[in-house]
Amino acid sequence: MKLTKDGIKNTAEWESKGYSLPKFDRAAVEAATKAEPFWIHFGAGNIFRAFQANVVQNLLNDGVLDRGLVVAEGYDYEIIEKMYRPHDNIGALVTLKSSGSVEKTVVGSIMEALAADSDNEADWARLCEIFRAPSLQMVTFTITEKGYLLRNAAGVMMPGVEEDFAQGPVLPKSYIGKVVTLLHERYVNGELPIAMVSMDNCSHNGDKLYAAVNEFAKEWENRGVCKPGFLDYVNNASKVSFPWTMIDKITPRPDAKIEKILADDGIEQLEPVITSKKTYVAPFVNAEECQYLVIEDSFPNGRPELEKAGLYFTDRATVDKVEKMKVCTCLNPLHTFLAVSGCLLGYTLIADEMKDEDLLRLVKRLGYEEGLPVVVDPGIIKPRDFIDEVVNIRIPNPFMPDTPQRIACDTSQKLSIRFGETIKGYLGRSDLNIADLKVIPLVFALWLRYLTGIGDDGKPFELSPDPLLEECKKYVPGDIDSLLHRKEIFGVDLFEAGLAESVKELFAKLNSGVGTVRKTLKEI
Repeated sequence: MKLTKDGIKNTAEWESKGYSLPKFDRAAVEAATKAEPFWIHFGAGNIFRAFQANVVQNLLNDGVLDRGLVVAEGYDYEIIEKMYRPHDNIGALVTLKSSGSVEKTVVGSIMEALAADSDNEADWARLCEIFRAPSLQMVTFTITEKGYLLRNAAGVMMPGVEEDFAQGPVLPKSYIGKVVTLLHERYVNGELPIAMVSMDNCSHNGDKLYAAVNEFAKEWENRGVCKPGFLDYVNNASKVSFPWTMIDKITPRPDAKIEKILADDGIEQLEPVITSKKTYVAPFVNAEECQYLVIEDSFPNGRPELEKAGLYFTDRATVDKVEKMKVCTCLNPLHTFLAVSGCLLGYTLIADEMKDEDLLRLVKRLGYEEGLPVVVDPGIIKPRDFIDEVVNIRIPNPFMPDTPQRIACDTSQKLSIRFGETIKGYLGRSDLNIADLKVIPLVFALWLRYLTGIGDDGKPFELSPDPLLEECKKYVPGDIDSLLHRKEIFGVDLFEAGLAESVKELFAKLNSGVGTVRKTLKEI
């Protein structure tokens, strides 16, 4: 058994081992896709293989689509050369159920895999051809938030950007430079309409993509290195759109335990590849069962019926509400609470914390009692249903290898969004009392206790990376008042909000000796 087009022909053998296989004529779909591509995706990583590729497979199986996906990788070309092509773009998706069982799918919806490398003449020529196709409706991205940056944190241009600015749409080297060069190709071949859709997990992702593309177009026009009118094309929403999206699905690194399950079934050549750029890829991906993709419905060249595979299409304001529901109330705040408390209590898996009665009660109180009252219901997804799934299925999933130590990274950057917005919601409503918040002040106090670097057992532990870590540690335990005033960390001045004294009292309890973290959690 091999994950190749010939290797999956013996359908009876695969199905006897519990695998779902592509149910469409792959050769016919490949021919149709190459003749009239409709969707190209940049970013050949695990989230794409587990989510978007599986969505398209389901729609191909159901006869909703007659063409598949094209994927391009613009950062690490070895993913294409060493993983996609040897397996004929076919992979296995192992869905990790919260029950402890797995669901196995052979995904064959990817019809072309290309290196977005201007030095690769064949692949680059094909990419230009795809962008000239009138049939192309959407260009999507999972290239991480960093992929949209033209400058680093110090304001220095990212590699290749200045050269691409000067050279114009010819043999670009930077990631966004490649994308904009291909978009320019579409412009000079009839000003064809297209949706440029970021599906990265970051706030207002469409704006981040637009800002990068627009800056390139502006520089090129100012320098006279592109066809005149390109900037207007980029800024004409009836020609080029940059929808917002909210994506939510956990796809951990391919796990050795999952590899063994597949190997025991008889699948050969499962060895992972670690590229020269340190990307870890395997012929399979493993992912949680829950997934959400909410998309602003702005597609100048039309779009496929992706809603038939469970995706949501709506307006921009609703996408924003769904994101805030997730980030400010129903998921991310619960993770942060579990992260700092888990580090203090010596946990190494978030899922194990959900077996802890004290932590489970506090997680529920944080989400249902303190967060839900201020959630703006987006309408398309019920907040209570979302948080039910988070608390009962997603976080307790034993397959999810998320650690409190990983989630505790950059906590100083997360508190203002994950908790500050809820506090503002309470302060802005006459029917809610800020004094009723008990777990949110506890989270802040736990973070202060975390900054001491001493666990509840009295032993030191390693603090996770955070850009403000050294600065914040200086305030603890002696000058926490100064820290609690900082709006950029907590979203509000905690003294002005009326929560500082509660945080200080809780911190004093948490920091009063061995075992006092557990004791304080039980009290609350």
